[in-house]
Amino acid sequence: MRFPTVLLIAGSALLAREAQAAPRIKDIVSVENVRANQLIGYGLVVGLAGTGDRLRNSPFTEESLQAMLERLGVNVRGSDMRIQNVAAVTVTATLPPFARAGSTIDVQVSAMGDASSLQGGTLLASPLRGLDGQVYAMAQGSVAVSGFKAQGAAAKVGRGVMTSARIAGGAIVEREVAYDLRSATRLKLALRNPDFTTAQRIAGAIEGRFPGAAAVLDPATVELRAAGLPLVDLYTQVENLPVQVDQPARVIVNEASGTVVMTADVKLSPVAVAQGGLTISVAESPQAVQPEPLGGGGTAVVPRTAVEVDDGSGRSLAMMEGATLRQLVAGLNALGVSPRDLITILQAVKSAGALQAEIEVQ
Repeated sequence: MRFPTVLLIAGSALLAREAQAAPRIKDIVSVENVRANQLIGYGLVVGLAGTGDRLRNSPFTEESLQAMLERLGVNVRGSDMRIQNVAAVTVTATLPPFARAGSTIDVQVSAMGDASSLQGGTLLASPLRGLDGQVYAMAQGSVAVSGFKAQGAAAKVGRGVMTSARIAGGAIVEREVAYDLRSATRLKLALRNPDFTTAQRIAGAIEGRFPGAAAVLDPATVELRAAGLPLVDLYTQVENLPVQVDQPARVIVNEASGTVVMTADVKLSPVAVAQGGLTISVAESPQAVQPEPLGGGGTAVVPRTAVEVDDGSGRSLAMMEGATLRQLVAGLNALGVSPRDLITILQAVKSAGALQAEIEVQ
């Protein structure tokens, strides 16, 4: 029998939190305004081996080619051009934070018309603009296509996309994004995964080293304040402080692959589910435990949970001491429950209010 694939992540809270070191502040936050900016441009790729745009189908390519030639002193207006070694393309790039004028960045080139391949082409000088309309970089160079295509009279084979290519270091930065960290007195740290507890722990870790230097503004933002040091120097000293990240209970299931990913704090309430010949029962029966004679202490109530799964064929599974979804999923996987049935069961348990976690189906 082929069992569905089940991936369990962070199933044991103690093992996950004790065996691994806490992440650093720099790994869980991003600094305000220290971010990349998207650039976009339009250009022409020339030198294609008959795989470019057909000018009658792509009039913008013909107009762009005519305008470029006119700027170079060549008048081709009114002529009937029938070339197929030119392609109109969009050029995109990401301008990293604090990129200086003269530095280079990678660019992505994608065909706009009916070109079949950009292999062997060269991108002509193309300005890259930001959302403000300003030119921040100029791109030019030979394009590199990762795919390939080969064909004969009766068969053909290909891999990848031939109409998309990259130019490593193909753009030169012409304009810098100005931001002066040295003169700032406050700096906002944005949590990549907003959470009240994690934000408070970050502020507490900073306050432990630099009193009065941090405050929680909201679950996604911690404000860093100058505490006798320039903010750049202060952040350098606090970014490596370890902070234990807290996360809500969450279950992510992928029906296509049968993958189940869950956090450590997912809990199940008492519930019974029947689907086809499969019966699942989760029951709570807490017990009172008395202290040893002359041992001191008082009576304590210890939780006792029974999870039973029966697929109707005589194979059953019983687990004690803890109704966790991790155990339930592991038991269902051992019984050979299909991924589709597993996801249906989890959704039904969530709808009944017995799954104390957020569930996301991909």
